[in-house]
Amino acid sequence: MCPCGSGKAYSECCEPIIKGKVKAPNAESVMRARYSSYVKQEIDYIINSCSEGDGIAEIDRQATEDWSKEAQWNGLKILRTEKGEKDDEQIVEFQADYTLHNMHDLHHEISLFKQIDGEWKYVAGNVIPTTVTRVGEKVGRNDPCPCGSGKKYKKCCGK
Repeated sequence: MCPCGSGKAYSECCEPIIKGKVKAPNAESVMRARYSSYVKQEIDYIINSCSEGDGIAEIDRQATEDWSKEAQWNGLKILRTEKGEKDDEQIVEFQADYTLHNMHDLHHEISLFKQIDGEWKYVAGNVIPTTVTRVGEKVGRNDPCPCGSGKKYKKCCGK
């Protein structure tokens, strides 16, 4: 099944868009493919689906790749889609649910997409603040470090 939550097979949903076999028909399809790209570590699509004019295409590739690999991706929820101010614009509001370093986050964003040279591109996003919650027990300063080094947390990963 496709990670984007469409209920379709990955090979019939986001994979053809990510691999460049078909163009995304709308902004929601780009958003779904971008989420699936994080799940599948397809960093090239994440970068290539950004508009270059606004500097977004200059994202930190290594940080994006690390986030993609280290996070546990729990699901995508499209809250709404609508036309933008111009005919070549669309807005997608979504929530991407993930856990990273024992912290659960629900990334809530209202994103603007524009059609540029016949392709829908991510232009900008307005992140809606949410509460990040800890998964599991809190590690105390004097507890053994959960990384397995044998050191106290405060002398290892807690620095």
